[in-house]
Amino acid sequence: MHKVDPDQITVKHKRWVKLSHWIITISFFLLAFSGFVILMCHPRLYWGEVGNDLTPALFELPVSRNYQHGGWEKTAAFFETKNSPVSSSRTYDIWNQNGWGRSLHFLSAWFLVITGLSYLLWGALTGHIKRNLFPGTKEISFKSFGIDLKNHLRLIIRPASGGPNYGLLQKTSYLIVIFFLLPLIALTGFTMSPAITAAYPFLLKIFFGAQSARTIHFFASVLLVIFLLIHIVMLILSGFKKQLYFMTIGKKYEQQQDH
Repeated sequence: MHKVDPDQITVKHKRWVKLSHWIITISFFLLAFSGFVILMCHPRLYWGEVGNDLTPALFELPVSRNYQHGGWEKTAAFFETKNSPVSSSRTYDIWNQNGWGRSLHFLSAWFLVITGLSYLLWGALTGHIKRNLFPGTKEISFKSFGIDLKNHLRLIIRPASGGPNYGLLQKTSYLIVIFFLLPLIALTGFTMSPAITAAYPFLLKIFFGAQSARTIHFFASVLLVIFLLIHIVMLILSGFKKQLYFMTIGKKYEQQQDH
């Protein structure tokens, strides 16, 4: 009789974990899609409090025909002061799907925020986060991290086990996403809302202005997309069908024993 691999002795994913996982996943896909639509409408990013087509951009992305269109008449200042706002008439028919893009983005964001907060609260109360996501004292070492990183770079991935049986690198990446990137993207999103910053003006100070918050929001989104792509690759390498089964209707992995 073969011995059972200890890595495959694990509890299945809880129903509330599966539910929150899929709500957050769908919300993020909708956020990424609608966020790209919003970026196509105005592919310029700034640093500071204000920014528009008539002010210098930190950088501009070639993602739509609005990229460096230059379709403006001669600009005129509102006031005679040095930093006066400027105005001009547009002479270029820009690509603009901003209305439905923003509506979908805001709706998806609230689904992600509410579900994420519920996951954190229930995860803390049940001990899920401490038990399954925080590395144990015996796991934390440069040697363990180096071995796990080397295995991932060599695409040596442990097979699907049906539960939260995570390695050190996986736990670390999940903690960065849960406790840094997702809160950062939510707070910078709030900072771009005049209604929210009117009630909580300290957000503008924390992120150096509404346009700086938008730029930080963009880079945090890019990191989350990279995380998602790597996550999908790891799922494929560890057994995509099994992982999908375990995260939907499947139960814990049961290894067959030969007699």
